[in-house]
Amino acid sequence: MRSPWFSKPLAVFGRGPPTSSLLLCVVCVLGLIAILGSTSLSVFDPVTPTRVPDIYSNYRRLKEQAAVDYLELRTLSSEAGRQRELGLCGRELENYVPCYNVSANLLSGLKDGEELDRHCEMSRPREQCLVRPPKDYKIPLRWPAGKDVIWSGNVKITKDQFLSSGSMTKRLMLLEENQFAFHSEDGLIFDGVKDYSHQVAEMIGLGGDSEFVQAGVRTVLDIGCGFGSFGAHLVSLKLMSVCIAAYEATGSQVQMALERGLPAMIGNFISRQLPYPSLSFDMIHCAQCGIVWNKKDGMFLIEVDRVLKPGGYFVLTSPASNPHGSSLSSKKRSMLTPIEEFTEKICWNLIAQQDETFIWQKTVDVHCYKTRKHGAIPVCNDGHDSSSYYQPLVSCISGTTSNHWIPIQNRSSGVLPEDYFEDSQVWRSALRNYWSLLSPIIFSDHPKRPGDEDPTPPFNMVHNVMDMNAQYGGLNAAMLEEKKLVWVMNVVPVRAPNTLPLILDRGFAGVLHDWCEPFPTYPRTYDLLHANGLLTHLNSERCGMMDLFLEMDRILRPEGWVIFSDKLGAIGMAQALAMQMHWEARVIDLDNGSDQRLLVCQKPFVKK
Repeated sequence: MRSPWFSKPLAVFGRGPPTSSLLLCVVCVLGLIAILGSTSLSVFDPVTPTRVPDIYSNYRRLKEQAAVDYLELRTLSSEAGRQRELGLCGRELENYVPCYNVSANLLSGLKDGEELDRHCEMSRPREQCLVRPPKDYKIPLRWPAGKDVIWSGNVKITKDQFLSSGSMTKRLMLLEENQFAFHSEDGLIFDGVKDYSHQVAEMIGLGGDSEFVQAGVRTVLDIGCGFGSFGAHLVSLKLMSVCIAAYEATGSQVQMALERGLPAMIGNFISRQLPYPSLSFDMIHCAQCGIVWNKKDGMFLIEVDRVLKPGGYFVLTSPASNPHGSSLSSKKRSMLTPIEEFTEKICWNLIAQQDETFIWQKTVDVHCYKTRKHGAIPVCNDGHDSSSYYQPLVSCISGTTSNHWIPIQNRSSGVLPEDYFEDSQVWRSALRNYWSLLSPIIFSDHPKRPGDEDPTPPFNMVHNVMDMNAQYGGLNAAMLEEKKLVWVMNVVPVRAPNTLPLILDRGFAGVLHDWCEPFPTYPRTYDLLHANGLLTHLNSERCGMMDLFLEMDRILRPEGWVIFSDKLGAIGMAQALAMQMHWEARVIDLDNGSDQRLLVCQKPFVKK
């Protein structure tokens, strides 16, 4: 039974009157406005007192505005009526990730790992169809239970691939009939995640991993994160750990981590920089991540240096061939020597070595790079850091002239919370409004699943959130303040003001992205997409709005939500496109006299 929330159409438009009957046009528009006002949801408590709508004393101005509004709404309605709903893609595209076509890249001559890189410029235009879920797909379990147990049919990994995934993984995971269960209890002797995390903390001089935040470690980039067990433990310590791993056609680390509700995205730096600005993370971690660090004249390590904050840590754990001893074999030692030599050139200090784990600390002295004589790595020219969106790898040191060159141990000298006071007030109110909209209807659009009780919504449905135009990360901050059990991927469009350094300084997850391109993630990985002003921002870009909506549908989970906040014209266009996506959609008037509207959409769970 469908919810009455969705059952009332916003408006029904018929064929327009003759253009000569301008007065009749005005009357129609005024009637339409009255209908809209009467059916709008007055659930918003604006930050400031409700503004009285503009009252036009000039009749001519009223006529002109009414005519413009009428023609705009009539055009949108007629376009929506003409456009067809999109069909489903074939089964072969269930796990489709654009820009990653390894076979095509090999045929084009890419090699040495570059065939695994992201190459959107080589992608053919995709068919306009909706990526369907796998046959055995199930709605993920409620979080935090979903962090430890996921449905095996939701990820592309076979039982054989799972069982051959390595000794540590087999100890950490149990295979059930149709589930993967993750465990990181204290019973694991050597390779337990908790023991490993405690070991890393002790190596940097802490009493335990609960003291990471005291040491300035809040954000961790986990390279090649396996199935996310280390990241899941860091999340339990209130740290923000983001997993990146190369694209994999099957058995994907990133897909598994996101299914568990852990921050992750496809990423590597074989030939290009990561889409993060300089000085982004407090710690970078690599445990058996498969990177040969001394290749390409150390450019991989230079890229790590670029995104690592002053005083930050690089943790490298190589394959455990000698688990019970603290000394390395001569062969292993000879492999690490070139790395140790190179790290001295980039002003890193090897502060600890235990078993097969090495920890370096980046210098806090910005002048260190200029004082090194023997084989010193040059400093990049001013302006080099202005763009960091998949630029080629460089062989120079970045970030030395940045205003964000602040040691992680001196965090108090960074941006203060009062700098965001006004922004925070706006987003506190907006979040309450969003939650009040979603809560009564989170279960109302489909029959209740057998044996599934209704918990307090939207606790059960929303955990992975993407803010597609994040600005200063205000929505993320409001989520944390309200103790919502979510994490947010804060996306800063490449042509918007680059606020990503500020977002990362707040300890949030974030990334630069060009919304004219697909996002580097697997299908069905986000529960809620939030787009504030994004459509207006992209209006002058080369982006096709249909391509953007197809991409949003691809990365949105079945029964997931989209919230647009934008101007009336953009919202009307978005509503027409949402209808083609088969999304349930409703326009909501904020009832404050502005031309801002909300469009709240839900993606259905299609089983075919």
